[in-house]
Amino acid sequence: MIKTVCFDFFNTLAYFYPPREECYAHFASEVGIKVTPEAVGRALPEADRYWRNENFKSPIKERPDKEKYATYTEYAQLILRLAETKPTPEQALQVLAKAFDVGFKFVAFDDALPALRAVKQRNLTAGVISNVGQEIDSSCNEMGFTPYLDFKVTSFEVGLDKPHPLIFQKALEKADVKASEALFIGDQYDQDVVGARKVGMNPVLLVRGNSTAPTDCPVINSLTELEAYLS
Repeated sequence: MIKTVCFDFFNTLAYFYPPREECYAHFASEVGIKVTPEAVGRALPEADRYWRNENFKSPIKERPDKEKYATYTEYAQLILRLAETKPTPEQALQVLAKAFDVGFKFVAFDDALPALRAVKQRNLTAGVISNVGQEIDSSCNEMGFTPYLDFKVTSFEVGLDKPHPLIFQKALEKADVKASEALFIGDQYDQDVVGARKVGMNPVLLVRGNSTAPTDCPVINSLTELEAYLS
């Protein structure tokens, strides 16, 4: 029997606006680098992992200027290198500066709040398990998620990213349920389905759009389909 429902945050409940991959590709073109939004989109997860790991060591914004800008430059270069381009440090930093000026913001998917309400209407507990960092509290407040969430667990809190078992086990502790009593919904097979299975949680993969989905786990195309898994 399901007693708690856990959600991934990024690309499950919320997305960045404007789209980061489009902005980075556009800004790269302005400094003479040709790259597609699709290539940037494939590069961002690994680059973001580097950024989180650096923040685990010490908050980047609080570092001495020389060290801070070296980290900024490496992050920007990593995005563009993983997108199969060869930026100079100066080009990479210019792209990142333009991106910082945009001020990317999390926006809720249309089906996010209805799904959270459906969970609470069934008297189930609800939580978030995310690799997103400290800003998740303010983002959840702004989007109206907070009244429907009983707990949050982030990789910044645990010091490890999904799919490491500890981040899922921390959520089970906060929810005070057995793994078999918890449902986890996320959009990344390797992080979300694999991670949840490692601790015995019940995974559901969210596949928005027309992407090909694995066949070895439950798949939904919208959070509106979640109710079928709540009994």
